Amino acid sequence: MAQKPSIPKGTRDFSPVEMNRRTYIFDTIKSVFRRYGYSPLETPAMENLSTLMGKYGEEGDKLLFKILNSGDFTRGVEMEGANPNSLAAKICEKGLRYDLTVPFARYVVQHQSEISLPFKRYQMQPVWRADRPQKGRYREFYQCDVDVVGTTSLLCEVELVQIVADVFKALGIGVTLKLNNRKLLYGIAETIGHADKMVDITVAIDKLDKIGVENVNAELMERGIDAEAVAKLQPILNLQGSTTEKLDSLESIIGGSETGLLGISEMRTIFSYIDKLGVDLDVELDLSLARGLNYYTGAIFEVKAKDYQIGSISGGGRYDNLTGIFGLPGVSGVGISFGADRIYDVMTGLELFPSDASLTTKVLFTNFGGDEELASLRLLAEVRAAGVAAEIYPETKKMGKQMEYANRRSIPYVVIVGGNELAEERATVKNMVEGSQESVEFSRLAEYLA
Repeated sequence: MAQKPSIPKGTRDFSPVEMNRRTYIFDTIKSVFRRYGYSPLETPAMENLSTLMGKYGEEGDKLLFKILNSGDFTRGVEMEGANPNSLAAKICEKGLRYDLTVPFARYVVQHQSEISLPFKRYQMQPVWRADRPQKGRYREFYQCDVDVVGTTSLLCEVELVQIVADVFKALGIGVTLKLNNRKLLYGIAETIGHADKMVDITVAIDKLDKIGVENVNAELMERGIDAEAVAKLQPILNLQGSTTEKLDSLESIIGGSETGLLGISEMRTIFSYIDKLGVDLDVELDLSLARGLNYYTGAIFEVKAKDYQIGSISGGGRYDNLTGIFGLPGVSGVGISFGADRIYDVMTGLELFPSDASLTTKVLFTNFGGDEELASLRLLAEVRAAGVAAEIYPETKKMGKQMEYANRRSIPYVVIVGGNELAEERATVKNMVEGSQESVEFSRLAEYLA
């Protein structure tokens, strides 16, 4: 019995049409990154587990795909009754990357003598997370990251906001950029008497949009935050008014926290630049935004589509200590990641792709064999040399079969070179979209189709 073909849950095949559309997304984002002076970088799909573990928080570590050591990986390992974690450590030394930021930090430290700081790079590669697959959430998905390391200047945060505005304007997606600062969150934790539980608080309130305030409060209590502290947190999370009014109110609440005040100062500076530069983007301060990754230390970003229901389609933030984990302290960085798969889902749902974004072939030459075939091949070479994607039907089938092929492939132009066309040295060009046709001189064909 033949095996039924399948792929792992949370992964997908991409058809030629889908790949052309995805390439459109990648090319659009890449053009913006390059315009801001960022250089391309790639890192391996797998990293040493020691590089990945402990960088994403307790929940993130659980979602790492671990890779079994090759060969006889169980030799010398006591299996029965072994602790799962210690067992995994003995038989798994590598894992698939969870994101692109930690491998980037590893790269910076490993190649520090070869790069100039500040170092600006972009990276577009797949990442893997052992999550439960659902709409908009995959186990294998692509990220388009842009980061700069080696400077603490808030101009970098402002530049990332400008990049977000340019990328989504180019893609035609209406978005809201939510901004917060981990220093504000630390100031809040300190003010309610639980500075030691900063991570627990941020992990919980980061789920506010997903599970609601009551469930967040319940999770906070489960994580050891007392009821009085949870009560103090509520008015902070529900501050109303403009950004300036929110920051003013927050300053009066957490003014006793030096770290919190620094966060307020940073946010005032960032929002001031956004306003004075007239960045064409809907930007708001969202104090519930926490982003669960442990390595963020300053400004944090999250982008939501306005007209399509899906999770965040972009996110990132400032990280001051990530390279320090690998032995290079004092190198601050900030970056943002664009989720190509969710962006694709949004653009598909809102029908935002240009009509030619899914085209592979623009022109099909029919094939009648003999001298007509040879003439078609010569013209085909000229058309391709003019930069036009073109192909010839490989067999001398009936005309109806060849036209059906063009229709199925959504090829907009068909060039016919039959006996009459060959004698007159004029090709018949059928516009498959409009249903019209025109006779074009062989010598003008490439220019006509370009």
